[in-house]
Amino acid sequence: MSWCAVCGQRWTIRSRLSSSIPSAAWVMSLKRVEPRSIAAQLILLFTLAAALLLACGLGVFYWIVVRHAFAEDNAVLADKVSALAADLKESGSARVAEELKTHRADEHAAYWIRMLDSQGHTYAETPGMNGLLPPEIFPTGQTVATTLRSPKDYRRGARLFSLVALNEESGGQSYTIQVAQDRSSDEQVERNFTVLFIIVLAGSVLVSTLIAITVTKRGLRPLGEMAQSLRRIGPTHLKERVAPADWPRELQPLAIAFDEMLKRLDESFTRLSQFSADLAHELRTPIANMLGEAQVALTRDRTPADYREIIESTIGECERLSGIVDNLLFVARVDAAREPIARKRFDARAAVEKIAAFYQMIADDHHVAISCSGEGQIYADPALFERAVSNLVDNAVRFTAENGSIQIALAEHGANFEVAVSDNGSGIAPEHLPRVFDRFYRAESSRSSDGAGLGLALVKSIVDLHSGSARIQSEVGRGTTVTLSFPNEPV
Repeated sequence: MSWCAVCGQRWTIRSRLSSSIPSAAWVMSLKRVEPRSIAAQLILLFTLAAALLLACGLGVFYWIVVRHAFAEDNAVLADKVSALAADLKESGSARVAEELKTHRADEHAAYWIRMLDSQGHTYAETPGMNGLLPPEIFPTGQTVATTLRSPKDYRRGARLFSLVALNEESGGQSYTIQVAQDRSSDEQVERNFTVLFIIVLAGSVLVSTLIAITVTKRGLRPLGEMAQSLRRIGPTHLKERVAPADWPRELQPLAIAFDEMLKRLDESFTRLSQFSADLAHELRTPIANMLGEAQVALTRDRTPADYREIIESTIGECERLSGIVDNLLFVARVDAAREPIARKRFDARAAVEKIAAFYQMIADDHHVAISCSGEGQIYADPALFERAVSNLVDNAVRFTAENGSIQIALAEHGANFEVAVSDNGSGIAPEHLPRVFDRFYRAESSRSSDGAGLGLALVKSIVDLHSGSARIQSEVGRGTTVTLSFPNEPV
């Protein structure tokens, strides 16, 4: 394709593509959806409810007042027609005609009356009626009962009339009486009421909106105050609390939830800080040892035996570091476990006897005896169970004096299977017991040992993974008992 032949078409295609593909700014504007406003929703609902209630109330009032006025006019018209029919029968047509001729009606008269003879000629009428209300606009004459059921409405300019016509006999002659009732005043009242209805409704909606805005802002003010209180809380102010008692009853559950969350965050930050400090301390010692030995080794020439000794020491420190890292990774994997563990029923006595036999060879060097008691089937992951009990026995062997004893006891207690590892070693002071399951925590009596303080933390993680529990009892100089409780059924 040559530029001269295709350039214009290519530009057209690009233009169409650019016009059909949404711009990045337009797409981002679609994503930035404004959050819903509780205040706006409350104001809208309050205003709509007030307007609806007011409209219903005014509508009912309108129906009662205006319809009642028209009903009264119909009743008065019925009385008027009945009275004319009675006068025509009793007094005769001449007397009625005389009364009509002498009746002076102005343009605002309430009633206009006309009498027609049997040929349809005007016999008598209210003066001036012919020009305002000609005979042909009236309905056909009927009986009194039928006539009053459905008056005919007739509009002349701005005036409204109700027209009726009835047939009546007098002196052997048939007459048609036409009656027109002026209802312009009622219609004016209706129009005035409609205007008043609109004004009152609009004013009430405006007032309701202002009231709703005021009430809503006042009601939602505690939320703003709570937000201000929460903004003051940061990583260095996790001890502060929202104080549920200071808030309205509806916000107290939210304040309590925030305080509980802050408490958990504070505890997590504290554990994280302690964990970081302990980890740095545990890693610093072997690294410092290796660095110091290496620096000393380089100060002068040494014999192969000296270098071998330094290398062996370095390997020992590396193995210690590797053990710390392995235990940390294991605890992290256990804590983050999301998949179900491979639990099954197996003989707990056989498992602990295998562990006891392994550690008895180490314990023999300290003249410490390991014994097992009890039996039963446990529902757990065999590998994790063995690692948890092994850590307890390993701790017991390291902190039990010569000629001491270690006992592994098995027992079922209700819905749980318990494994207790007891020793008669040095024991743990009461102030250290609440933290012995924390990572890297070591009591003063264990500072001289080569452990990293991860054994009991690892045990606790394994038991938690089984939805069980771990507890410890200890007395200084008398020994320690750690009891692990495993559920007998899946939880």
